[in-house]
Amino acid sequence: MTLHAIDYGNTRIEFELTYSARKTLGIAVHQDEGVVVTAPEGSALDDIKALVHKRGGWILRQQQELDRYPHTSPPREYVSGETYTYLGRRYRLKVYESPKDIVKPMRGWLRVYAQDSDPARIKRLVEAWYHRQAKRVFAARLQSCYLRAKHLDISYPELSVRRMKNRWGSCPGPGRMLLNVRLVQAPPECIDYVILHELCHLVEANHGPRFETLMDRLLPDWRERREKLNTFEF
Repeated sequence: MTLHAIDYGNTRIEFELTYSARKTLGIAVHQDEGVVVTAPEGSALDDIKALVHKRGGWILRQQQELDRYPHTSPPREYVSGETYTYLGRRYRLKVYESPKDIVKPMRGWLRVYAQDSDPARIKRLVEAWYHRQAKRVFAARLQSCYLRAKHLDISYPELSVRRMKNRWGSCPGPGRMLLNVRLVQAPPECIDYVILHELCHLVEANHGPRFETLMDRLLPDWRERREKLNTFEF
């Protein structure tokens, strides 16, 4: 993978270039990885730059859209009274001393039972709980969303969950889907939006007109759901 750049008006667009056996040029815009261009093997660099320049306006629009995603989580001290979200609902943290470690949302409270109230311990328990819930919730939502998209002739993706700094999801390879554990804090309709978004990427790598047509067919209100996710307070 090599780094290149073009000038689009007064803006310089840098992109990482890689080659593959694909037949057409692919452009992906990521918040953490920047612009990634995948070109057919043997493509001339000048031809690649010309195509990137042709898509310059679209690239800048994607970057502006990604800038709306949350970049950092609010600082947490993991002490009683703090507010946490789960599936779009808000819970206040309440720590109890107990011989057994348990995390349980109940009646507006995120109740954490732990051997001591050390914030480092509470943080580990809460993050582990979020990860378990994310794996369970995402698996169920993927099963439901896949029913909408299976006519696109895509295989059921292998699902992985991990914490990502600036992305809600990605398709790191054929038949694979990666979702941000933080997404389990968002409302269910936003989770479905991200999953369907990634399912469409298994068909169309770019965010161009074809991608938007796929999203319109699978989820007509996807733009409203995206706005809700982008403005949700975690």
